[in-house]
Amino acid sequence: MAALLRAARAPKRTVSLAARSLATASGSPPSKPAFSQTLADGPSLDDFTAGDPTDRVVLGNTSAPRLPSYLKTSIPKGASFTSIKKDLRGLGLHTVCEEARCPNIGDCWGGKEGATPEEGKRAATATIMLMGDTCTRGCRFCSVKTSKAPPPLDPHEPEHTAAAISRWGLGYIVLTSVDRDDLADSGAHHFAETIIKIKQKAPQILVEALTGDMEGNLDHVAVVAKSGLDVYAHNIETVEAMTPFVRDRRATFRQSLKVLEHAKKNGVRITKTSIMLGVGETEDQLLDALRELRKVDVDVVTFGQYMRPTKRHMKVDRYVEPAEFDRWKQVAEDMGFLYVASGPLVRSSYKAGEYFIENVLRDLSKRSALPKKTSRPHPAKRARKKQKTTSARSNVNKPAELSPRSPADAKLATLARDIIASLSEESPSVSSAMNSSSSTAAPPTMTSEVLASVSAQLKGHNAQAHLQRVRFADI
Repeated sequence: MAALLRAARAPKRTVSLAARSLATASGSPPSKPAFSQTLADGPSLDDFTAGDPTDRVVLGNTSAPRLPSYLKTSIPKGASFTSIKKDLRGLGLHTVCEEARCPNIGDCWGGKEGATPEEGKRAATATIMLMGDTCTRGCRFCSVKTSKAPPPLDPHEPEHTAAAISRWGLGYIVLTSVDRDDLADSGAHHFAETIIKIKQKAPQILVEALTGDMEGNLDHVAVVAKSGLDVYAHNIETVEAMTPFVRDRRATFRQSLKVLEHAKKNGVRITKTSIMLGVGETEDQLLDALRELRKVDVDVVTFGQYMRPTKRHMKVDRYVEPAEFDRWKQVAEDMGFLYVASGPLVRSSYKAGEYFIENVLRDLSKRSALPKKTSRPHPAKRARKKQKTTSARSNVNKPAELSPRSPADAKLATLARDIIASLSEESPSVSSAMNSSSSTAAPPTMTSEVLASVSAQLKGHNAQAHLQRVRFADI
């Protein structure tokens, strides 16, 4: 049986040996050409210098717009830059310049080119980011890290920030913050406390507060607005139609307008906002946005190019040419904005100190220094004044009329007029003061003595407070 099995396997073994012998008999494999031969057969230096561009291999996404040369910046350096960065590290402070990867950090921290270190610091602008480096929102253009539960606030941050800023000797400081929707007041009191301490330590420094929308709570906006700042800034970021695609869903265009409007109503001298171009907006949409900003009396607007921080963020729709930025600057100025900064690399706080000091404040100072007009009034105004005086003399015995500042004060004016009329009958001092005022050649008015007498009669009544709000007009 074993012999039969060996006989069956014998032919196969013979074929295998034959195949093996044939493979061996084919000779050695062809050798590779010499290196010198490879170089000789390859392209020459002339082929490299005058090569056909179509033969080149292009890597990456060729459909995306490429970064123009005018958006490329140099590596930051300088004594002022180094000093500011060292202090920030030592005190554990954060800046939006670093967290948002701003391309202008070298220009802003470096101050004025060619100046002494002291002059450079005065011209430099730093943007301190308060309340940590973690935001509760996730805007599609911003590279600041996000979390639903950021770390708690540092109670010493206002003091540390004020100490660092006063030591730097800067002329202008921008305070901004991450959104803190996890806090009851959105961080408004922390913001205000920082501003107050800065003004206490260095009152000469101009302070700009670039805040979030405080979740639309206008009381929190008022807390920051009344803290002693010089500029209240809040960025609308883009036009109304693009807001849902650019900003966090909790931020709306109309809510931002209300923030800017309420800040102005609470005594802020300058309000400011910023708009990114290149996110898909149209010209008509941008014009509408500027009109809405003027309606709420925004003074300063800046235009800048949106630049994608990482591949995880929204794409750039287009790169806007510098000439178009110049055109929008002219359009905004013609619409009445007090100052406009517009350019591919301009950001909300880009060289804010330089722009603000050299343009806005100086312009306001010039206006306040202008001599008052002493020329005679227009003949029509003189005629109206004469007619008013004649009417006053013919109505000496009529009670003084009150002109309310607004329609809402009409009832208050009527109430005050009735009270004054009744007091004139009961109080000789009020009656004599009214009569002596009416008998003069000039148009009779409510004097301070009369108002004081009326107020004294109204102690304990709410009408006393109402009288303070009403402006007494000529008869």
